[in-house]
Amino acid sequence: MSLEGISELPLHEGSVPAWLLKIMERMSESILKIMVDEYGPDKVVERFSNPFWFQAFSNIIGMDWDSSGSTTVLTGVLKTVTWRSNELGFLVLGGKGENARMVPKEIPVAVRKLGLDEGLAARIEKASRLIAKIDSSLFQTGYSLYHHALFLSESGRWSIVQQGMNTEAKLARRFHWKHDTTFFSDPHEAVSGVKTEKVINMVSSEAEGLRRVLNDLLREDLGRIVRLYSEAYNSVRGQTTLMNYLTETGSGAVFKLNYRGRDISVYTPLPNPFELYKLFTKIDVEIDGLESFVLIKGVGPKTMRALALVSHLIYDEPPSFNDRVDTPFDPFVYSYAIGGKDGVPYKVRRREAEEVVETLEDIVNRSRLGDKEKLRALRKLRELKIRIVGKYI
Repeated sequence: MSLEGISELPLHEGSVPAWLLKIMERMSESILKIMVDEYGPDKVVERFSNPFWFQAFSNIIGMDWDSSGSTTVLTGVLKTVTWRSNELGFLVLGGKGENARMVPKEIPVAVRKLGLDEGLAARIEKASRLIAKIDSSLFQTGYSLYHHALFLSESGRWSIVQQGMNTEAKLARRFHWKHDTTFFSDPHEAVSGVKTEKVINMVSSEAEGLRRVLNDLLREDLGRIVRLYSEAYNSVRGQTTLMNYLTETGSGAVFKLNYRGRDISVYTPLPNPFELYKLFTKIDVEIDGLESFVLIKGVGPKTMRALALVSHLIYDEPPSFNDRVDTPFDPFVYSYAIGGKDGVPYKVRRREAEEVVETLEDIVNRSRLGDKEKLRALRKLRELKIRIVGKYI
C-alpha cells in the first residue's frame, strides 16, 4: 500500500554539527546502496513518497523525530550523496528556499546525467510546477511553501517532497507526491499531523463539481468570471464586516455565512474584484481549462479563493473544507537508532554512530564482492526489528 501524503512537524531552530552531517552522509549512502541492491532505484524513489518512511529515514540517520528540519536536512544530505555517487541510479534535486527555485534548471542536467530522453525534462518540469501550485493554491491549509525537492530515477520515475510553514501555529507541513498520482482528485493518500478547520480543498473528490464549473468558465470569456466574482463578492461582503476581508492577512480563516437560506463557508482573505480584473487583462495565453490556468504566473491562492467563491455562491458547487488525517504508525521508534541531534530521545552518541556507519559500509563492500552472509544477517536483523517494534505501535 502506498502512503504518499502529508505530515506536520513543529518548527525547530539550530543546525546540524559538521561532524554529524558527515556521519549522516556516510550512513545515508550505505543505506541507499543496500536498498538499491535489494529493490532498485525506482522503488527507493517511490519510498520517499511515503511521509512516514521518509521520516523514519531521517530519524535513523540522527535527526529528531518531530523536527521540521528533518525535511531540509535529509533532502540536503540525499542531494549531496546522490550527485556524488555514480551507482545509486537516482538523483535528488531542489531543496530549501533558493534551491527549490533551481529545480527547473537542474532537471535537464539530471536527465542527461541519468541517461534519460531529453524530451522527458519538459514533462517533469511541468509536473514540478503544477504540484507546487496545487499545494499552495488549490489545497490551502495556511502553510507557505519554502521547500521543494524532486527525486528522479534512471528510468524516469519521480517523487516530490514539499514543505510549507505556518508561523502562527509554529508548525511545518510536508506534502509528498509520486509520479503516478492524479493531480486533481484526492492526490494525497495519507496524512499525518494535526487536523485544522482552516482549509479550502479544491483537489478533493468532494470538489469534483467545482472543478467542472471552473473548467467550463475558464474556457469562456475571463471578463465574465470577473463580473460573476464581483456579484459574489458584494453579496458576501454585505453579510459580515468589510474589515474581515480587508485586514485578514494571516493564514486565512473560514467564515460561516447564511446566503439565500443556505449555509456557506467562505475562506478569506478575498481579493478585491479589481485585483482579479488587472490579473486577467494581463493573461495573453489560450486557457483550455483549470490545469493551464493554474500554471499561469500570478495565479495564486487569492485568485483561486475568488474562483471557489464564484463556484460555491453562483453555481452551488462548493470546494471541500476537509483536512483528512491518517497516521498508520509513529516514526519516533526509529529515533532510537543513534539518537537525535537535539537530544530526543537522547543525544547522538558519536562513537556508536560511527560504528553503525562503518558496519553499514562494510556490509555494502562485502556484499558487492560476493560475500552475501552479512547482507542476509542484516535482513534477519530487520525482521527481528519489525517483530519488536510491532509490539509498540
